[in-house]
Amino acid sequence: MPTIRLETRVKADIETVFDLSRSIDLHVESTKHTGESAIAGKTSGLIELDETVTWRARHFGIWQTLTSKITQMQRPVLFVDEMVDGAFRSIKHEHHFSETDGITLMTDVFTFETPLGWFGAMADKLFLTRYMTRLLLERNQVIKTYAELKHL
Repeated sequence: MPTIRLETRVKADIETVFDLSRSIDLHVESTKHTGESAIAGKTSGLIELDETVTWRARHFGIWQTLTSKITQMQRPVLFVDEMVDGAFRSIKHEHHFSETDGITLMTDVFTFETPLGWFGAMADKLFLTRYMTRLLLERNQVIKTYAELKHL
């Protein structure tokens, strides 16, 4: 089961970064290139504990849907979303936050499991882990940009 761990330093307070990370609207903005939209559950604003969102996006030329639920939240240091329906066997995305001297460290721990046995494992190694890492990096850059502009 692949795990992606990313750290992003943001020159903004922890509350701002935490809220931007939960923003459905900013998530849509950060994934424009996939045509991603929120189509069910919480479809705009800030997602909260026990809420779900269903996303529709185009990946690898195929339209897909994925529903995730916020399963843990400790404002402003942690929230966790987990897939409840979608093409993967499982996805768990932990969002950790800490602040020191006006810099917020945003740490993503993203674990996923693909279906299809050895074929899925090969896809993980050949391209899927790299693809998911790139999506997360792009998303984090958008969060960083918005947070830092807000604090100019």
